[in-house]
Amino acid sequence: MLPELGFIALLIATLSCVFLAVIPHIGIAKNTENLIRTSWHLSYCFTLFTSLSIGMLAYSFAVDDFSLDYVAAHSNSQLPMFFKIAATWGGHEGSMLFWLFSLSVWVSLFAYFSRKINPIIAARTLAILGLICLGFCLFILYFSNPFIRQFPVPPEGRDLNPMLQDIGLIFHPPLLYLGYVGFAVNFALTISALLTGQFNALIARWMRPWVLVSWLFLTLGIVLGAWWAYYELGWGGWWFWDPVENASLMPWLLGLGLLHSLIATEQRGIFSYWSILLSLLAFAFSLLGTFIVRSGVLTSVHAFAVDGERGTALLALFFLLTVGSLTLFAFKTNLQANLPKSAVKFSLFSKDVLILTANILWAVATVSVFLGTFYPMFFTAMGWGSISVGAPYFNSIFVPLIVLMLVAMVWVLATKWQNTNRTLWQKYLALLLPAILIAYGLIDDTMGQEPTLKFHWIAFLLLSLAIWLLIATLWQNWMAINRRKLGMIFAHCGVAITVIGAVMSSYFGSEIGVRLAPNQHQSLNGYDVHYLGFSNEIGANYTSEKAHFEITKNGQKYTALFPERRYYDVRTMNMSEVGINWGLFGDIYIVMGDKLTKESGIPGEFTFRLHYKPFVGWLWFGGILMAIGAMLAVLGRKNKNEKERN
Repeated sequence: MLPELGFIALLIATLSCVFLAVIPHIGIAKNTENLIRTSWHLSYCFTLFTSLSIGMLAYSFAVDDFSLDYVAAHSNSQLPMFFKIAATWGGHEGSMLFWLFSLSVWVSLFAYFSRKINPIIAARTLAILGLICLGFCLFILYFSNPFIRQFPVPPEGRDLNPMLQDIGLIFHPPLLYLGYVGFAVNFALTISALLTGQFNALIARWMRPWVLVSWLFLTLGIVLGAWWAYYELGWGGWWFWDPVENASLMPWLLGLGLLHSLIATEQRGIFSYWSILLSLLAFAFSLLGTFIVRSGVLTSVHAFAVDGERGTALLALFFLLTVGSLTLFAFKTNLQANLPKSAVKFSLFSKDVLILTANILWAVATVSVFLGTFYPMFFTAMGWGSISVGAPYFNSIFVPLIVLMLVAMVWVLATKWQNTNRTLWQKYLALLLPAILIAYGLIDDTMGQEPTLKFHWIAFLLLSLAIWLLIATLWQNWMAINRRKLGMIFAHCGVAITVIGAVMSSYFGSEIGVRLAPNQHQSLNGYDVHYLGFSNEIGANYTSEKAHFEITKNGQKYTALFPERRYYDVRTMNMSEVGINWGLFGDIYIVMGDKLTKESGIPGEFTFRLHYKPFVGWLWFGGILMAIGAMLAVLGRKNKNEKERN
């Protein structure tokens, strides 16, 4: 009976969306305050029933209700409870319902915090959000209903995909969804401003906190996803330029551009067109990411294999919102007339130009990722054969863009809105020399541990610029820094630290494939890796072969690692669980391969892949710093608003 209640709650939520999309517009047209105010009540009603719906689905997983086809397909009675709950969004139907739930949370948050802004714009924004929610409600009801019963009821479920039986499933998708759908608020605010006929500094001020929080969640989701791929997939990397990875990167890049563009719009009254377009496109690319993951048009280890009917419906929803919003923007070309003429005057060497340059770089990066992701699909659809676009293409595009971006981020520290402080810029230039020396020292020390490594000039350039940015950003008058500027410092330091981690782990990592029998050893990057043997283990819903390694350095015990090969009976799948020693300056990473006892006759002999990844942990730390920077910027704006009211 509870699943039926969840379905009824979804129907009521859909009805709430219909009223939310229509009634506020009627109230605005008739200038009826009571009708306008209903948008707030309908928003809370929609969130309440969406929450009840997904709550009923999660409860069905918790009690092993295999009469639901979706539960039976993604759970098992032997699955640990926290994975059962996470399995709620582990498949297509549940993930779409969780997407709707995330959107409902943003709708209610906007309704709550918009009580003190212009009621017409707020109500119209809520109505547009209601229309977006209605589209997803109808999609779930017609194409992605997770409450479908099956008869006869199977005695056991087919289990959750072993690749998803990880703590990453608990946090990674929710963070990504909150980031994706958060851009819907900015999208709706922008459409509301276009319908009103103006996009000014006040609108930009209202929008910026929502962009910051959305970008914060998306950053955490991407960082967690990269970390999950690093330790779960067993290939030793953290970014594969996979289509689904690219799906989250594109709105992240556009959101980054939107953040900086809104600063200029709010404080200088410029780049309104940039702010509008980036706001519309950030949410559009979030919808595109949903299409990529759930349409089946692109092959990915992350993608849900679904039928073409669902993909067509998602694509139609994407085109309706994107084409409709861009068409509205095209008909509102008189916005520039509302801006003060003085607001568009600035010198060549100023913060205005650097923000414009950054926007262009982010736009080029987004277009490059888009082409690299969809060109293979277009190539195949045209009947020209098949083609693969991989890391060489993306690296050739992103390396020069990152170089320019790092230089611009240092330069902006010495600029004001209308000019550059030449004295301060010269001091920052002087910091480049110690950055170069530190970069050379890091590379030389890493190469000294592993003679087979080669020197890379591109890596040296990127590393020098990243360290330069880090030193220059930290070289501040800390007594004069407020919380808003502290957010910028954290975020820019996070970028520098992330680049350091990416460069060092990508260019100067070591790896070797070996076959080892018990009590044999192998040297790697100054460490002695001793294989002591293996044992058979029994888990909650799997059996495994667990190897035991002892790592020594300079004759002293350093750590012990236990990589595994797991066999999941229900899914009949093998999975490798890597053994990792997480270090400040590098990770030792061991992947257990095939058992060779039958071939060699030696008991306990396996193939192994040994990796050393210098500074790879700095990637995750840098991403967290970026998210903290966004959070501090939001808190700084809150304090500023409170002071202005007082």
